[in-house]
Amino acid sequence: MFKGNLNFNLEGIERLFKSRPPALIGCDISSSSVKMVEISEAGKNLHRVERYAIEPLPRDSVVDGNIMNLDAVSDCLKRGWKRMGTNIKNLALALPSAAVITKKIVVPAGQQDNELELQVETEANQYIPFALDEVNLDFQVIGPAPNSPDDVEVLIAASRKDKIEDRVAAAEAAGLKAVVMDVDSFATQTAFELIQRQLPENGKDQNIAIVDVGTAMMNLNVLRNGQSIYMREQPFGGNQLTQEIQRLFGMSPEEAEAAKRAGGLPDNYETDVLAPFLDTLGLEVARALQFFFTSTQFNQVNHILLGGGCAAIPGIDEVVAKRASVNTIIANPFANMALSSKIRPKLLTSDAPSLMVACGLAMRRFDS
Repeated sequence: MFKGNLNFNLEGIERLFKSRPPALIGCDISSSSVKMVEISEAGKNLHRVERYAIEPLPRDSVVDGNIMNLDAVSDCLKRGWKRMGTNIKNLALALPSAAVITKKIVVPAGQQDNELELQVETEANQYIPFALDEVNLDFQVIGPAPNSPDDVEVLIAASRKDKIEDRVAAAEAAGLKAVVMDVDSFATQTAFELIQRQLPENGKDQNIAIVDVGTAMMNLNVLRNGQSIYMREQPFGGNQLTQEIQRLFGMSPEEAEAAKRAGGLPDNYETDVLAPFLDTLGLEVARALQFFFTSTQFNQVNHILLGGGCAAIPGIDEVVAKRASVNTIIANPFANMALSSKIRPKLLTSDAPSLMVACGLAMRRFDS
């Protein structure tokens, strides 16, 4: 089964993901922060969180997944890496889903690698609105084609080279090295595999909605048996809460962001600001699910998994569950992992929902 381990290698179409990557750090460059996670093996089928860091980015350093201020991002990477106290310099990075064109194709089974590469390039020409020399192209065989035993399904993914090169350059400027380039939605799916054991019957034959509420965007990714069956992005996120704090309490954006995280706001904050924001968030999730129902043959979601920075707000799961009428849990891909002595368990539990992508990237270390 395809598990999202697609690897935009940095040297054309040469196959990098066939060999196991070296020791690496999962690194998620989002619009508000750089998140880094290091995971090691701690025994048979057991992993250990060694260390992690969340380093805030200056405003507008990354906009809509695009790096606008390379120096700010590389400085942030450097600070985060230093704070982790690791000697591993290899990074697994991710591109935003919006920057990647993906397409499933069906090809005859049993082809040699070079034949398959040639066919993928030919097929890709039909679907990619750029010249092939402007993109990095990768593919992975998913498995037998559903309705044709002599064929296999192949997932093609392509992204413009400049999107990849920006992330590679930011890592290099920080003295680090990008060895894997994934896609954030695939990395989230990898992290979800660690969580699905917590669901009834491991989530088999169920529709699981992963809702990631970040700073500016809310992403919905509905999975069924490990495959993504629907994706949607909506412009809603923690920025709305920050702006309301600014407006009501006369704070600068930086002050509002700090107060939101640290607490200590006036008594009317929870009733006048937080409660309406959570209610709107619940409505946005319910709305996104309605789009899923009207766009597919499905009319039910069995579980909602909340990720992203907003998922750390106490009580958010209850509000979403009530608004969407669906069982809702807070994402914690580290729940069944051992923790090193450097990790503060309570803090990790609070940070876990925002570390889904970074965790999925860190798990690339164990690709066979």
